[in-house]
Amino acid sequence: MQTTNTGSPQNSTQPRGDASANVSPEEIARFASLASRWWDPDGESRPLHDLNPVRAAYIAARVDLRGARVADVGCGGGLLSEALTRAGARVTGVDLGEKVIGIAKLHLHESNLSVDYRVQSSADLAAAEPEGFDAVCCMELIEHVPDPAALVRDLETMLKPGGWLFMSTLNRTLAAFGAAILGAEYVMRMLPRGTHHYAQFLKPSELGRLLRHAGLELEDVSGMGYNPINRKAWLSRITAVNYVLSARKPT
Repeated sequence: MQTTNTGSPQNSTQPRGDASANVSPEEIARFASLASRWWDPDGESRPLHDLNPVRAAYIAARVDLRGARVADVGCGGGLLSEALTRAGARVTGVDLGEKVIGIAKLHLHESNLSVDYRVQSSADLAAAEPEGFDAVCCMELIEHVPDPAALVRDLETMLKPGGWLFMSTLNRTLAAFGAAILGAEYVMRMLPRGTHHYAQFLKPSELGRLLRHAGLELEDVSGMGYNPINRKAWLSRITAVNYVLSARKPT
């Protein structure tokens, strides 16, 4: 996954480090350590497995995926990429983690699906295929990148006029701190410690502002509920912890 520093997202209008990559080497290493068990539903990626059907259904409810070109930015080991491919989309999955892309490619031998996986940054994909996609997905990535505004601009560039952008992330609230950091990383140990940095979480209003500045029109913001005990996930009106949103590029 393209990933993180500890600065405040509100002040992330200027690139830091390698702007073309918008990535932290420490975060690449952290997610690489999870690569071998990415497709284990009971491993460290367990929350991703549980949330994936909700995210895929949210996208499918808004876009006819049959034959649609979809970019999955920060695709990791390919959970969402494969779900969208099964729904009929032609998916390009990009990530800067070579190990997780390797796992994603390897899993295609089990699933017998076809996904165009690439070790590539969002900036490079945007430069290579401007207005090339009917939909772009970027799930649980923006809270990990050094420059959220640059990422949103890349995503907008990839979209065809009228195309859909889908994003999910964590709200910057005490509830999210308790659930995603204290609960998931320290108490239940579902995620490695240090996976998330509270200062990087974005409120829906802040992410909405980044979308508007990039010329996108916010269509919907929905909360995502998750019970780690029974492993149930659902859409909700409560956005205090996780939320997913959709936006469109004007025609």
